[in-house]
Amino acid sequence: MIALIDYGMGNLRSVEKALERCGGQVKIVTTPSGILSADKVVLPGVGAMRDAMNRINSTGIADAVRETITAGRPLLGICLGLQMLLDRSFEYGEFKGLGIIPGDVVRFDFSGTSNSGLKIPHMGWNSINFNADCPLLAGIDQGAYVYFVHSYYVCPKDQSVTAATCNYGVDFTAAIWRDNLFATQFHPEKSQAVGLKILENFVKKI
Repeated sequence: MIALIDYGMGNLRSVEKALERCGGQVKIVTTPSGILSADKVVLPGVGAMRDAMNRINSTGIADAVRETITAGRPLLGICLGLQMLLDRSFEYGEFKGLGIIPGDVVRFDFSGTSNSGLKIPHMGWNSINFNADCPLLAGIDQGAYVYFVHSYYVCPKDQSVTAATCNYGVDFTAAIWRDNLFATQFHPEKSQAVGLKILENFVKKI
C-alpha cells in the first residue's frame, strides 16, 4: 500500500489517479499511524514551506516521515514535498524544514543578469538531465521534458544527492535520490507519459 499524505496542501487527486493508473494501491492518509503502516509513502505539496511545516509538525506527520525514511521504506517527495526535506527555506523569511537533506531552498533571482527577462515562477515544460543509475528515472530519455511550477529551488550541500538537473537561468537540482529517498521539483503527475513512467518506476521497481 502507498500512503499519500494529506496535510491540506497537496494536489492529491491528480497524484492519486496517476499512481493508481500505474498500478499502485493508494490510500490518502492524514495521521502518523497511516504513514507508518504503509509500504511506500508519497509526500506531495504546493504552497509555502512555512505553512506546510507548521501543519506537519503540529500533526506528528513530520516525525512519521523521518521514521519512514530511517526505516528504509521508499518515500517520494513532489514539489514542496522535495523542498520540505531540506534544512531551511527562505520563502517569506527563514523557516526550518525536515532537515533530512542538508541544504537550503532559495528563490530564483535573475536581477542584473542576462536572464533578467525570465519570468518567475518557472512554469511549464523544461528538460532534465539525470543520473542514469537512479531507479526512479529508469527508462527515461536524457533531455526528457517534465512540468514545473515553482519560484524556489533546492540547493543541497552534498551534490551527490542530485539525481537530475534542469536549467532555467541557472542549473538547479530537479530531483534528488539517496538510498530509499526520492523527490522531484517537477510534477510527474502532470508530466504526461514521462511522468507516468517515473511514477510506475516508484510503484513497481522501488
